[in-house]
Amino acid sequence: MNLKELNESNKIKTVSLFSGAGGLDIGAILAGSHIVFANDMMKEACMSYRENIGNHIVQGNINEILEHFPVINDADLLIGGPPCQGFSVAGKMDINDVRSQLIWSYLKAISIVKPKAFVMENVKALGSLDKWKPIREKLLAEMRALGYSVNLMILNASDFDVPQARERIFIVGIKGNGKQIPDWQTMIKDYSKKAPTVREALSILDRAGEGNNTGTCKAKITLAANPIMRKSPYAGMLFNGLGRPTRLDGYSATLPASMGGNKTPIIDENELYEGKEAWVKGYHEKISKDISIAKFQEAPPFLRRMTVEEAAVLQTFPLEYDFQGSQSSKYTQIGNAVPCNLAKAVVSMVIDILQNKKSIVYCKVEQTLFD
Repeated sequence: MNLKELNESNKIKTVSLFSGAGGLDIGAILAGSHIVFANDMMKEACMSYRENIGNHIVQGNINEILEHFPVINDADLLIGGPPCQGFSVAGKMDINDVRSQLIWSYLKAISIVKPKAFVMENVKALGSLDKWKPIREKLLAEMRALGYSVNLMILNASDFDVPQARERIFIVGIKGNGKQIPDWQTMIKDYSKKAPTVREALSILDRAGEGNNTGTCKAKITLAANPIMRKSPYAGMLFNGLGRPTRLDGYSATLPASMGGNKTPIIDENELYEGKEAWVKGYHEKISKDISIAKFQEAPPFLRRMTVEEAAVLQTFPLEYDFQGSQSSKYTQIGNAVPCNLAKAVVSMVIDILQNKKSIVYCKVEQTLFD
């Protein structure tokens, strides 16, 4: 059964916002959601969504759509990941960034749809940094004022069958007593699953440029003349650009939406296909002893950029998922997505609660876990 058929056969009536190419939605469908409405601004993401999931996605500005939102009676669930660049430590962390305001659009959607439950995903910084504490407290308070028992949790995707060390927050609310604070951080442990390594995950793909792995990235890889050193060869900046080497026998760093050029992660083909030791380890050890050895030059030819298909696998998209648009757009869609397996775990917990298969565990004190 494909995603379209599975979505239509499911029973949990779900509305999706900031849907992108559908990472969160795929996880929700695999967990039991029947998504009846979806929305995103990006044309190519909507094209991918229609091709793989369904025609129920509407392209457009969320604030304009909310002004004329269709009547959706008896929605079980509202899901969405408002754009997070305004809160991210990788961005300018500007509260006036227009994208920072979209969490309030999501709040408005809750008040309009009135779902039995909701799931909102965002960057870890929104849930952990003191800088955003006033925003965090205001958002949670207003969600509770709408009649939801709400709390947030910070999750690492690698704990949920995703070969990527990607940390995100999920704010989850269930209709009920706003003074009761659920302990989602404890409850979600029942849905955890150790992820495969990057090497294990990529084993389903052919060599880059062949078969089911043709979306190669042509961006050159050059060594930095003035590298920024860290203890690990997988940190720091040994190469020009923000693309870093991928730890094949562990978990990938967070895949960014800016992939496609010199921010695309680097794969060592000798290590991946021939089982040789990672070249970057020896190079890192050598220049750690004598930094003057480092100079601007092209990297060895067996180092290349991660392909579109490899990035999709590390975000746990189905292998048959057919991304639409330019190659650059495909990388953006993948990097922007919620990893499908992580989404499945979170939504499975929520659906189990809605179906009375799981009881909510509440915090003993009336405060959020991270305040």
